[in-house]
Amino acid sequence: MTGLRCFAPYPARADMEKPHNASLFPEPSSAGDVVERLLQALPALPPVIRYYDDFDDKQYSIRDPVDAIVFELAINGRTIRVDFTPYERRHALLLKHVFLYLLGQDLAVSTAANYLIAATHLSLRDIADIVGAGPLEIASVWAALRVREMPVSAYILAKSLLRLLCRYRQQGWSDSYSFHITDTLPLPARDAYAGVHSGNVFLSVDEEAAIVRHLDGTVAALASLASVSYEALCDTGMLLCAYQFAMRPIQIAMLSMRNVRIWHDVQDGLPTVHLTFHMAKQRSKAGQRPLTRRVKREWAPVFVALDKWRRLGGATGNAHFFNVQSNTEAGARIAALVRKLIGSDDLGSATDLRHTAAQRLVDAGASHEELAEFMGHSYVQTGLVYFRTSASHAERVNRALGASDIYRRVAKIAHDRFISSEELSQLKGDQQIAGVPHGIPIAGIGGCTSGQPACPYNPVTSCYGCRKFMPLHDRAMHESVLASMREVVLFFAQSSRGDTRSPTYLQLQRTIAEIQAVIDELEIEN
Repeated sequence: MTGLRCFAPYPARADMEKPHNASLFPEPSSAGDVVERLLQALPALPPVIRYYDDFDDKQYSIRDPVDAIVFELAINGRTIRVDFTPYERRHALLLKHVFLYLLGQDLAVSTAANYLIAATHLSLRDIADIVGAGPLEIASVWAALRVREMPVSAYILAKSLLRLLCRYRQQGWSDSYSFHITDTLPLPARDAYAGVHSGNVFLSVDEEAAIVRHLDGTVAALASLASVSYEALCDTGMLLCAYQFAMRPIQIAMLSMRNVRIWHDVQDGLPTVHLTFHMAKQRSKAGQRPLTRRVKREWAPVFVALDKWRRLGGATGNAHFFNVQSNTEAGARIAALVRKLIGSDDLGSATDLRHTAAQRLVDAGASHEELAEFMGHSYVQTGLVYFRTSASHAERVNRALGASDIYRRVAKIAHDRFISSEELSQLKGDQQIAGVPHGIPIAGIGGCTSGQPACPYNPVTSCYGCRKFMPLHDRAMHESVLASMREVVLFFAQSSRGDTRSPTYLQLQRTIAEIQAVIDELEIEN
């Protein structure tokens, strides 16, 4: 019998004293009797168990939980069924006590339900062993459980049962043993960030460029009054939230109409969009704060168009902005769109986009605090894994110089076409690109389909990589510009101004990478 110690009967002597720890080692009995005695010591379950679902913004009730054979839980737009019919009545009742205890610890109902579902891995005998062991014998019981390689959630459920005993001071447990449960009863070893360590969860630069081209193309289609379906706009908007802000599907699905704020600048008339997401997957609901993010202005028209669709349809402030019914639906639609864009079935989930955004931010030089704020982490230590896999400062300098082989194969530029010198000379003056970036006069690199005066960005430095840029079909010209940009990077580094986190340095890095991509394309053609 695992975990329960059996003793030979004591002699029937009147002067025989009971062991001082007799309460820790109950008389041998059936597993059901051990559980029954505990249930008698615990307070009765309430007639109604109430919980709150963030997704529906609504409180739900479980009525008559003692006799209920199924808990039907509304969680994130779905109905999760927890069936107690496989368990003996006493076994099921104790599991319901643990579930109520977890809800009382301010734990999300989805997390509590996952632990409860994992109870199928723990038999009544296992439960009795855990209950009857006491603080002195729990280590041997836990060792026996560890070798069975159950899901982590099953072990957490077992720990939750022990914390329930601590709360009601049963079987020798008390609140003072809280650290004992945490520190001396280890969970199975696992690498939660195996994909991050191996790099398998990160999108390549080419794949990221495909996403950016899709976002740019959707905005261009809206500007030209081309037909874009409502479902396609929703998918693009959800993709934007996952790609730019690293939001989880539940955060994206829960975005409501009242948390999307849109206004137009008085000077240029361009829209500005602020989104407010809620924090998700926190250990506790306490201390959660809203996460406000600003959509890139060039992609803001996606949300402006969606907002018009929703308001014409009569959506209220409480309605979900993307009109999805669950977090599962949001995640599936994001993954389907990304995999269509990048042509891969291995990557493309919202989680992959989240990891990629985190690593992109760290590679750009963000601090631990900045990463935690961006990702919505409660603890700074959560994001340390991205710093361990990040490039060093020297690697970032090499990348800025375009000398790193890893980063030289930048995405193909989404320009319309290369143009010849004759075609460039025939363009209007405002369509011919010229500028003085960082004091270096540069002209004749190509043309712009919309015209330089209509562009709000810096000439030359922002042209490379722009879908409206028409590069000159002259490799020597672009190599000259590349050499000039590299001189600026070296000047920044030698003068101790090479702060890889500064916007100027990051812009130079991106420009040099895009110039190198143009040169590579011309080299391939030749």
